Amino acid sequence: MNTQAMVERLFPLLIAGDRAQARTTIHDFMDDGCTAETLTESVYWPLHEQVNDLYRKDQLTTLSHNCAVRLLRSLVDQAQARYTQQPRNGRSMMLFCGETEVDDMAAQMVADLAEANGWSVCFGGSGIAYDELLEVANDRKPDVMLMFSSAASDAPILRRVIDTVRGVGACPGTQIAVGGGIFNRAPGLAEEIGADVWASTPAEIIATLNEEPLRRATPDQRTVGRTRWAAA
Repeated sequence: MNTQAMVERLFPLLIAGDRAQARTTIHDFMDDGCTAETLTESVYWPLHEQVNDLYRKDQLTTLSHNCAVRLLRSLVDQAQARYTQQPRNGRSMMLFCGETEVDDMAAQMVADLAEANGWSVCFGGSGIAYDELLEVANDRKPDVMLMFSSAASDAPILRRVIDTVRGVGACPGTQIAVGGGIFNRAPGLAEEIGADVWASTPAEIIATLNEEPLRRATPDQRTVGRTRWAAA
């Protein structure tokens, strides 16, 4: 199954906003044996990254970007309804993201896949006040707090959240994970802000959380990197 060919076939339909043809194409993929999970992990996620990257580089018009994001979001929603739900694993996750619609869609992919994988997921999205985020994390004490972001401007906020959670000992058993475009573009940033785990894709972050539940950042890990965030 050539998922790269699927990405190349869908991309022009997304930026053109061709909803009917995009849905027909997805039906063709699934008729050929592609699962909903594979679509999200290996087709929708690369498309999300491609659209975001081209727009950041001014290689995609606002209209094309908006059409692509909204059409892709509808495809992600439709895929979620077809996921195979695994037995509950007894672990909980709180998931937050940056302010953009692209961030929200990326985090939704992670939330949907994690829930299908057996996690209990609370997806708070964006716009949560700093003190409210800390309060709810302290009250619920999730196994994992995952924060997704594509913008460099979010990095100082994420570092502040991590430092505060660790500093006051509010959630001693909570593993803090990060993901999203900013961490892909700035290698080492996740370590520097004190995240316990990080990954480039939804499938990778879920696999890491499943396989390394006891992994924690070391105190000397939170070092430098502040000067490069704005350029990322």
